[in-house]
Amino acid sequence: MNAELIGVVLLGLSYLGLLFGCGMAVERGWVPVRITRHPMVYTLALGVYASAWAIYGSIELAANAGFGYLAYYLGPAGAFLLAPVLLVPIQRITRTYQLSSLADLFAFRYRSRWAGTLVTLLSLIAVLPLLGIQVHTLSDAVQLLTGSRYSSAVALLFCAVIAGCAVLFGARHSHRHRHDTLLSVIAFESVIKLLAMLGLGAIALWWVFNGPQDLQRWLEGPGAALQSATPQLEAPQWRTLLLLFFAAAFMMPHLFQITFAESLSRHTLLQASWTLPLFLLLMALPVPLILWAAQSANESVPLAAYAAYLMTEHWWVGTLAFIGGLAAASGTMMMIALALSGMVLNHIVLVARPPEARSDLYGWLLWLRRALVGAVIFGGWLFAESVGRYHSLTNLGLAAFVGMAQCLPGLLALLYWPGANRKGMIAGLIGGIGVWLWGLWLPLLFDITMPALPFTLLMPADAPAWYNATLISLAVNIVLLIVVSLFTRISEGERSAAEACSVDAVIRSKRLPLEAATAGDFPAHLAQALGDEAASREVDRALKALNLTPQERRPYALRRLRDRIQANLSGLMGPSVARDIVDRYLPYRHDDAPVTDDIHFVESRLEAYRSRLTGLARELDGLRRHHRQTLAYLPVGLCVLGDDDELLMWNQALSQLSGISGESVIGSRRDSLPPPWPTLLGSVLNASQTPLYKQAVTLHGKDYFL
Repeated sequence: MNAELIGVVLLGLSYLGLLFGCGMAVERGWVPVRITRHPMVYTLALGVYASAWAIYGSIELAANAGFGYLAYYLGPAGAFLLAPVLLVPIQRITRTYQLSSLADLFAFRYRSRWAGTLVTLLSLIAVLPLLGIQVHTLSDAVQLLTGSRYSSAVALLFCAVIAGCAVLFGARHSHRHRHDTLLSVIAFESVIKLLAMLGLGAIALWWVFNGPQDLQRWLEGPGAALQSATPQLEAPQWRTLLLLFFAAAFMMPHLFQITFAESLSRHTLLQASWTLPLFLLLMALPVPLILWAAQSANESVPLAAYAAYLMTEHWWVGTLAFIGGLAAASGTMMMIALALSGMVLNHIVLVARPPEARSDLYGWLLWLRRALVGAVIFGGWLFAESVGRYHSLTNLGLAAFVGMAQCLPGLLALLYWPGANRKGMIAGLIGGIGVWLWGLWLPLLFDITMPALPFTLLMPADAPAWYNATLISLAVNIVLLIVVSLFTRISEGERSAAEACSVDAVIRSKRLPLEAATAGDFPAHLAQALGDEAASREVDRALKALNLTPQERRPYALRRLRDRIQANLSGLMGPSVARDIVDRYLPYRHDDAPVTDDIHFVESRLEAYRSRLTGLARELDGLRRHHRQTLAYLPVGLCVLGDDDELLMWNQALSQLSGISGESVIGSRRDSLPPPWPTLLGSVLNASQTPLYKQAVTLHGKDYFL
C-alpha cells in the first residue's frame, strides 16, 4: 500500500468523520432547531438528486451530447415548478395516510399488496445501476489519484462507513417519521459538493484558462473543431431525456422519501419549487467549463467523466474533485439504502412473514431495517464490481431512469383518473418493465445483443437503445393501463382510495359501527397482532393525536380512531400490512341497517379544504354553509339522527335547553345521551302521529313541557 493510497483513505475517512460529527451535533441539540428545520435545509437535502452523476456523469453526457446534459438539471426544475398541481397533492396523501414510499402510495391507491411488491421489486432493480455509479466513481477516483490496484477494497471500506452513517442517522429510532439529523447531514453534503463544483469551475476558468476572454478565444480557435465534433441530441431525444429526469426527480426512492416523507409543510415544498432549480443551475454551470479545460490541457480525454482530474496536474485539484464526488456519492447511497430498506421491509419481508404478537416488535422491525440498509449498500458494491465497471456512467444512469419512469403512468392515473384500477396498473407496469428489461437491463447485465424490440421499425434507424426502450415501454405501459382499466371493474375499496387520492374529489367515508364498543377495547384487539406493549403504544399515540380518552364510545370518534391507527401502522409497516391488521382485528360490524355516507366527516373535510375550493365548488360550499348555519342558529331546538340512531346534528338552541354541547354528542348514539333525551327522542321517532305536544320533562331541576 503506497503513501498516496493511505492519504486518500485517510482523506475519505476524515470527510466521513466530519459527517458523523455534523450529525452528532444535530442529534445532541448543539445546532438550533430554527436552523435544522429551516426551509433551506430541506432544499439542500433535495440536492441529493445531484448524485455522483452530477459530478462525473453529467460531464460524460456533455462530452457525448453537448448541451443535452442540461436535461439532467432542467427535468427536476420542471417537476418542482409544477409542485402545486403535481407534488402538493401527493404530499397531502402521503402526510394524511403516513405513506413514506412510492410502493406505499401504489399499494394504498390500488388496494393491492401486489402493486406495492411490484413497485418495490422494480425500484430495487432499477436503482442498482444508480447505486453502482456511486461505488464505481469512488473506485475510479481512488484509482486515478493513487494508481493502486486496491481501489475496489477502498471503495468497499467507504461503503461500510457510509452504511454505518445511514443506520446511525436514519435507522436509529423506530418511531420517527422526520429525521432532522439525516436531513441536516444531507444538506451539509449538498453544500460541500456545490462548493466543490463551483471551485472546479473557477479553476477551469481562471487557472486553466486566463478568464472568459481566453476561453472564448479557445472556443473559436482550437476548441472549435472539438465542439463541432460533439454529437448533439435531436429534439425528440432531448424531450425524452427531459421526461426521464422529470420523473426521476420525485419517483426515485430516495427522492420520494425526502420530497414527501421528510417535508415540513406545503409551504416548504412550494418554496423548494424555486430554490431547488437555483441550486441545480449552480451545479450545472461548471460542467462545460471543466470539460473544456480538460480538452484544452490534453490532446484527448479518454475518460470524459473524470475530466476534473485531467484539467491540471496539481494534486489539490484532484483532491477537490474527490471530495465533491465522495459527498455526492455518500449522500445518495445513504438515502437510497434507507428508502429501499423501508420498501423491502414493508412490501416483501412483512408481506411474506406478517408480524406476530411479540414484546419487541419495534426492535425487531428496527434491526431488520438496519440489516437491509447494509444489504442494499453491499449489493450496490457487488453490482459495481461485477457489472458497473464494464459500462459507461451514461448507460448505467439511463438504465436506472428509464426503469423508474415505468411508474409514471400509474402515478398520474392515481391523481387524475379515478377509473384506473389495480388490474390495469399491474398489467401496464408488467408490460413496461418487460420492454425495459429486454431493451436495457439484460444487455447491461450480460453484455449481449438482444433481438430488436417490437415497433423498433417505427423508430429512426440511428436512434439510441435508451430512446427506443423509453418510448416503447411507456407506450405499452399506458395502453395496457387504459385498456385493461376500461374493460375490468374497479372494486369498492379502490373506488374509496381513488376518492382519497383524487385531486378534486371529496372523501365519502361510510358510517359503520365497530365491533369494539369503546376506545379502551382497542388495545386488547390489536394485541393479537402486535403484542400488548406495541398495541397499547399505538392506541395511546392515536388517542393523543385526536385528543380522545380511552372511555370514548361515540361511533364517529371510534371510526376516526381506527383510521388514525391504520395510518400510523402504515408508516411503520406499509399500507398493505396495516390494512390487513386493522381489517382483521378492528373490524366493522355489518348490521342490517343501510350503509350511508359519514356526513359529519365529509363536512369536516370540506371545512379543512375550504380555502382551496374555487369556482362552482366554492359557490356550492358557500350554499352548504349557509343552510347549515341556518339550522344551527334556529331559535327552535333541532337535532338530526341517521337511520342507525347516530346523532348528526345538535343545534345551539337544543344545547342551551339541554345543557349538552353539540361537540360532545355528535357522532354518538341516541341511547348514549343522558336522560331524559333517549326516551324523549325515542317517543318522537316511534310515534304514529307527529308532532307530539306537551311532553313533560324535568331539566336542570325544573319542569318543562315540550
